[in-house]
Amino acid sequence: MSARRIGLILIGDELLNGRKQDAHLPAMIPRFAQRGLEIGWVRLIGDDPALITATLTDSLASGDIVFCFGGIGATPDDLTRQCAAAALGVEIELHPEAEYEIRAQLAERLNANHLRMGEFPAGSRIIPNPINRIPGFSIRDHHFVPGFPRMAWPMVEWVLDHAYADLQAPGQQVSQTLVLADTSEGPLIPLMEQLLREFGELRLACLPHAEGRQEVELTLRGPPQQVAAGMDRLRELLIDYRR
Repeated sequence: MSARRIGLILIGDELLNGRKQDAHLPAMIPRFAQRGLEIGWVRLIGDDPALITATLTDSLASGDIVFCFGGIGATPDDLTRQCAAAALGVEIELHPEAEYEIRAQLAERLNANHLRMGEFPAGSRIIPNPINRIPGFSIRDHHFVPGFPRMAWPMVEWVLDHAYADLQAPGQQVSQTLVLADTSEGPLIPLMEQLLREFGELRLACLPHAEGRQEVELTLRGPPQQVAAGMDRLRELLIDYRR
């Protein structure tokens, strides 16, 4: 894909104080991977409006594609919509399509507080919610979905398949891992540096085991042919290393 990275912003005090464990990142990784996309960064922040605004200001300036989870409900601790508007320097307003969806879903149960959930930064586009019709919103390349996994995950998939189909490249990036026994990462550093000099397109990850076992995992990621060639070369270098 292009030089733009994909980032996730996870919002909620409950994620920082231990009341809840984040479920979004482990769910998003395979959803992006099956589309040939990678998550480049993740930020986990609390319900602090100054921090949310500053984080969104930075991410909007980056040009990255960003998915933001949480804080778009109607209660006083749901601050993401207002912070996004502040970061963009625009007003917040009731989106007509969001209003229609909310009214259609709630009918006679509707009250003014419910309509707050349709107030988005001016210029936003809605993200359909297949569970309860209360939409999220997109503006620029930032996409805001609820914190509830059952709603958020299909909404993210909808954005990926409608807004970024041209970036999807399944199978163009692959990974292979080699597990090396009876060694540690230190002696392998020159070997890894040599491999990366020869295969500049590849990304290498070294994962040593820290439970008393002398074992290291080396993973190569990149275009399939490059990974295959890199793995062959890695095995050659390991043969020389073990002599």
